[in-house]
Parts: sequence; structure tokens; C-alpha cells
Amino acid sequence: MASNQFGALLLEEKDGKVSAAFPTLDGSALPQGDVTVDVTHSTLNYKDGLILSGLGRLVRKYPHVPGIDFAGTVSASQSPDYKPGDKVILTGWRVGELHWGGYAQKARVKSEWLVPMPAGLTPQRAMAIGTAGFTAMLAVLDLEAHGLKRDGGEVLVTGAAGGVGSVAVAILAKLGYTVAASTGRADQADYLKSLGASTIVPRAELTPEKPKPLAGERWNHAIDTVGGLVLSNLVTGLKYGTAVAACGNAGGIDLNMTVLPFILRGVKLLGIDSVMRPFADRKAAWHRLVRDLPMDRLDAMTTTAGLRDLPGLAAKILKGQVRGRVVIEVARGI
Repeated sequence: MASNQFGALLLEEKDGKVSAAFPTLDGSALPQGDVTVDVTHSTLNYKDGLILSGLGRLVRKYPHVPGIDFAGTVSASQSPDYKPGDKVILTGWRVGELHWGGYAQKARVKSEWLVPMPAGLTPQRAMAIGTAGFTAMLAVLDLEAHGLKRDGGEVLVTGAAGGVGSVAVAILAKLGYTVAASTGRADQADYLKSLGASTIVPRAELTPEKPKPLAGERWNHAIDTVGGLVLSNLVTGLKYGTAVAACGNAGGIDLNMTVLPFILRGVKLLGIDSVMRPFADRKAAWHRLVRDLPMDRLDAMTTTAGLRDLPGLAAKILKGQVRGRVVIEVARGI
């Protein structure tokens, strides 16, 4: 393969159906940007599953290289902020949606979208974290800013066996919080306890047939990755003055709740966006991840795959069948 050529997963659309091909592309095909990166690793997030499956109208123009995250080494730069040889991370900014993403051996992006690789972190582990882990850290940071305390009781994490949930459990446990991990997969209890969860909460407890407008005070803050009925119900069980950081919608986008938890207990609903987060927040979150996420637990929750495995993995993550984090070794199988 010539130095200017690269392998990629390319999505094509025909008659309303999206399919994946694995061509060799020329560097001239890359979109505009002031930094070119030799990509070594990417990852799989729920949004990637939607894009690979042609769902959600997230991609408007084909052919398209998906992959909302990547890590690698700068090969060319017109920006004073980066030089060839620099290790970098990209998450968000609608890369992989509106802009070609990380499921390719090369990417060209705007320099302001990149974050320098923190000391002590490898591209492999950076993508084991990816958008999922970055989002989990943002949620922890926002909860800390809204009064999260170690002596307040159980912190609830929903969708805990997924990517965001797994990292959130590991971080909170490392920081000394008592973590209640909610999952709809009973067979993942031992896995969640290995990440530091003290209690396993079956999802059925958060999806009662007749939810109460206000339940007993139980949760010392929460991180919700599910949305829908789960979020609607957990809010009713938050303790006075606590908050829930909402960052997912795998369980639906609708909320059916009363104002009572907000006006009688002063609870707060915090929205966590990882896509457009400013650079300063990104840098702070990545450095906290290096400090507060146990790397042995990150490694234990991580599996690896290649580009050609992604179509099958996309179907699994949309069905809630992917545990923890999946790192994509971009050169594997090309």
C-alpha cells in the first residue's frame, strides 16, 4: 500500500439501505482540515452502532467513513498546536457523523477538535475510554460540582454493564463512593462487582408498572445512561438536594414524570453532552481519567476487534449485547 493510501470502512447507501465496504482509499479523498492523523485505534459506541446500521439520520452524505472516536499520531499539520509525531485523541464534534471519522487508517480534521494524549495514556487505552468513558467522567465532574459526597449513601449508575456505565462504576468506586449498579442483564452481576459495585439493582426495580410520583429517598445522586422510563422513575427516588446526570437514551427519549421531586426535594436533572464540550473541559476530563480510572479495571472491561468486525458488533450494541468497551485496531484485517 502506497504511503498516501489507506484502508477504511466505507459506508455506502443504495435504495435507502446502508452497507459497509472495505476499500483502499487515496489521501486526496480525505476531507478538509489542518491536521492529518495516522489512526491506530478507534472504538465502538452506541452512536456508532446507529450510524453503521443506517439509523437515526445521523449521516446525510454518502459514501462516508464513520467512527466518532480515534487515537493516533499526527503525520502532517498546518496548525501551530500540533506537529508530526504528536499523539492525539479525538472524540465528538460530530466527526463520524457529518465529517469523516476514525474507522480508517488516516483522518483529517480541524486542530481544535483534537486533544493531546495525556502522559501515561496509550492510544489503546485512550480508545478503551473513548466517548463512553469521557462522558462518564464528565458526569462525575458535574455531580461533584452539584454536591456529590462520599458519605451520602449509594450512587446509582444505570445501564451499568454498557460502556458509559462500566467506566462510571469503576471511577466512582475508585473515588470511594458506594455504587449501586443497575442492569437488565442479571448475568453481569459478577462483572459489575469486579468493577467496584457494591449493590446490583435489577432494571425491573426502576421500571414498575405503576410508578409513584415520589418514592422513598434512596439514591445519593445518579448517572443515567438509559433514559426513558428508567430515568423517569429514578428521579423519584433521589435524596433531597441531589442530582442525576443524564447522558443516554437507549431506553427511549420520552420522560413521564411530575415536578414533585424538583420542587419538594430540590433534585436536579443535569444534561451531559460530550460532543460539543469546550477544550478546557475536555482536557480536564482526560487528565482526571488518567488519575481516577483504574487502568487494570479498564483493561478487564475491554475487548478488541478489527474494522471488518464492526457491522456485526453494531447489531449487538443496539440490542444491549455488548459488555464494557470494544477497542478497534484499525489496521487489523486490512
